Amino acid sequence: MMGDRDFRSVIVDSISAIREETNVKIDSSDKQTIYLEEVVQCLRRSYYDRTEPEENEKSGFNDLFAGLLRKVQSGTFEPKDYQHKDISLKGQADVIADDVVLLFRGAPGELDSPKANDVLYLNACMWIYDKIDGMVIYLTTDNKETTFSISRNKKMFEEVIRRVTVLHDLLKDNRVPILEPSEQCSKCQYYERCFIKKMNTKQASLSKLFGLGNKD
Repeated sequence: MMGDRDFRSVIVDSISAIREETNVKIDSSDKQTIYLEEVVQCLRRSYYDRTEPEENEKSGFNDLFAGLLRKVQSGTFEPKDYQHKDISLKGQADVIADDVVLLFRGAPGELDSPKANDVLYLNACMWIYDKIDGMVIYLTTDNKETTFSISRNKKMFEEVIRRVTVLHDLLKDNRVPILEPSEQCSKCQYYERCFIKKMNTKQASLSKLFGLGNKD
């Protein structure tokens, strides 16, 4: 507290406002439109985001930073649809310069290779916007930059379309997608729906768990 103001609540509200502003707005009632962000991440997570959403309080600064970058850069680029049968895949490039699709992402440090979901997203954008080349640019909070270039790949895009169809069908039939375990699971707000509940170590110590307490 400083004076009569609770600056903690001001900070939390500000972060929530940034998250709300930068998150992709998905119409959960429209099952005929699938968003590219949904299919390059865990499909179960995307399913729960639509059907039983919970706010993800574990998103770090890099996630917010990446969202702000996309918000600033994508102002002149409207989302575009790719029609697959009766399903629309909606994606959005951050920037298109000289026929090259650019994506901006935040990163905790310099990367040796691009993240898999960013490659899937970028490749899909190249097909959606009918471009041949793309680049994903990772920026860190200490102003370091790592850039990766890729050319569009048909088989990779076919995998995205397959996931679009799978998510659409599961949403339509109210069926939960299969588990897709990854390093992102521990940060997911739905962790306990997929795995075991996390133990509150403040309430249960190791000595109590294993019967190692003091004995009189």
